[in-house]
Amino acid sequence: MKRRDFITVTGGAAAFASLWPIAAPAQQSGRMRRVGVLMLYAESDREGQLRAQAFREGLEASGWRVGTNLLIEFRWGVGDLEWIKSQIAGLMKFEPEVVLANSDPAARAAQSASRTVPIVFIGSSDPVAQDFVQSLAHPGANMTGFSVVEPTLGPKWLELLKEIAPRVTRVSVLLNPGNSGSALLALAAADSSKRFGLEMVVTPIRDAAEIEAAAEMLAKQPNSGLIFPPDPVIAGHRKLIVDLAARHRLPAVYALRSFVDEGGLISYGISIPELFRQAASYVDRILRGDKPEDLPVQGPTKFELLINLKAAKGLGIEAPPTLLARADEVIE
Repeated sequence: MKRRDFITVTGGAAAFASLWPIAAPAQQSGRMRRVGVLMLYAESDREGQLRAQAFREGLEASGWRVGTNLLIEFRWGVGDLEWIKSQIAGLMKFEPEVVLANSDPAARAAQSASRTVPIVFIGSSDPVAQDFVQSLAHPGANMTGFSVVEPTLGPKWLELLKEIAPRVTRVSVLLNPGNSGSALLALAAADSSKRFGLEMVVTPIRDAAEIEAAAEMLAKQPNSGLIFPPDPVIAGHRKLIVDLAARHRLPAVYALRSFVDEGGLISYGISIPELFRQAASYVDRILRGDKPEDLPVQGPTKFELLINLKAAKGLGIEAPPTLLARADEVIE
């Protein structure tokens, strides 16, 4: 097993974050503080629970205790925009002092529901373009949070796919067309595809039927590989995706480690649970009196590379030693 931290600094956010109190006692006002969370995973999904756990642990590290001085109302599940709006409306009835919104659609629905309740978003593709904030350094209203789009990820996925499966000449980026962040990452990948000798296409997928159809089509094309950008809807189908990639012997690079935990070949991307842990620090500061407009939007700070050797063997792939040496974790 190999581990290595990949750290980047975005807009000085890391230096700013180092000033946060790590375990200061939570404010005691004789009343329960209220936080609402929209988690775009089924409650039974282990990945969603890992994110919720990281968020709770982050709050506990700052002195908050659920049931003692803090109440958290979670809303779980995946649905269309109308469903998301209904969940946000339900959270607002809980009268939260802060709302944690996971994804652009959730943040948009929360913004539409209230221009005064502080909102911390996780997973925004471009919060300025989405009109969530005036600028990354000075959000300026009731919203702030954490962006997940790092343009270098697109070319990196192509590089890793070519390194672990050199015979691949055609790659399909399978993405949720409703996820603007995925589209931006696919565009960044397309701009560098020729450099890696790859023909790249974008394949939209929204549900299990479209995922199966895409896999069947690509299996008929020799030397094909797959890339899956981060998306909560697609992540909900990760067991199906991993099984299809294995059945059709399609090398695939995933943005989320949960795919590799399920038996996928290789993943490189942002540690999403870590973003939830960091988001807890912002929620803590807002509960203590800080305003979202004074908390700069932060970019990703931790990246992970995972490789599953069992999956590689099933695909007839021998992972290069140099790649294994760079991995944060190698699953035997």
